[in-house]
Amino acid sequence: MIRADLIAAARGWVGTPYVHQTSTKGAGCDCLGLVRGVWREIYGREPEAIPAYSMDWSEPQGEERLWAAALRHLTAKPVGAMQPGDVVLFRMRQGSVAKHLGLLSQTDDRPRFIHAYSGHGVVESPLSVPWHRRIVACFEFPEEVT
Repeated sequence: MIRADLIAAARGWVGTPYVHQTSTKGAGCDCLGLVRGVWREIYGREPEAIPAYSMDWSEPQGEERLWAAALRHLTAKPVGAMQPGDVVLFRMRQGSVAKHLGLLSQTDDRPRFIHAYSGHGVVESPLSVPWHRRIVACFEFPEEVT
């Protein structure tokens, strides 16, 4: 797995409309669907069947389902060690569950990330201060899957 391949795969999804619970390049995806699509392009298959999920990501129950799924299939690393190609997990509001993902495309003095965002579709956005302060975890794709 080469980080440049991850970034190129994610950029290939830019312009895909936002559609909740989907993962089809060019037709529709949400933030999880984007990461699932990149995974499929790199490894050829998905790591597990995805159950139906609500847009609130089990916020009423306070369960960190997205974070738990990331820990099952990706390798956690310190947020301070982020690199292009890493997956970042965001908490959109303080006290809520983490429910947004993106893939870092640039981490120099002008950091950027690729994500599927409701109302915008898949876009490459600056990792601005408001976005950066919402990051709660960072993960990297495994070198290989079994």
